[in-house]
Amino acid sequence: MSELGSSTQSRTARLSRETSESSIELSVNLDGTGTSNVSTSVPFFDHMLTAFSKHSLIDLDVRATGDTEIDVHHTVEDIGIVLGKAIAQALGDKAGISRYGDAHVPLDEALVRAVVDVSGRPYLVHSGEPAGFEFHLIGGHFTGSMVRHVFEAITFHAGLTVHITVLGGRDPHHIAEAEFKAFARAMRTAVQRDSRVSGIPSTKGAL
Repeated sequence: MSELGSSTQSRTARLSRETSESSIELSVNLDGTGTSNVSTSVPFFDHMLTAFSKHSLIDLDVRATGDTEIDVHHTVEDIGIVLGKAIAQALGDKAGISRYGDAHVPLDEALVRAVVDVSGRPYLVHSGEPAGFEFHLIGGHFTGSMVRHVFEAITFHAGLTVHITVLGGRDPHHIAEAEFKAFARAMRTAVQRDSRVSGIPSTKGAL
């Protein structure tokens, strides 16, 4: 992993990752407008990352290729890792942020709750997906199990505590999209600056 640039003041980060399985260039701006330019070679994941950017207001640029002829797993998970690290870098010391965020997002019959704590303690609780969701090929190429893998990668590498609960849903596409949008909306609140917060929002003085 090479760090190509960051600014705590502007809360941006640009990272690259090169392995035998994938090649990734990614940048984020936590104080953006939800502008994205995403090309991962995995069409449904492009759709999910674009939705994440739009609803979190985090500007996101991703260029990735990988051994998708074998499986999308390597490329998708590696992008999650880089995105998590970029978020952590852009957050800096986390001074002045709201820290907590939560959201309920519906998509037709699907409903998802997401809660985020920018805690510095990686932890994911992910539940409620219907039986068989993990085996479904969404869009014919994106296995349902990859949804959890993405959140695991982001959570661990960004240092977030995240609870994502599928409260209802039938269509796998709707469920997955509602999960990404709910996570995005919760992140939008959690990472935003709050003028009333003085310093780091923790009684310990560190996150």
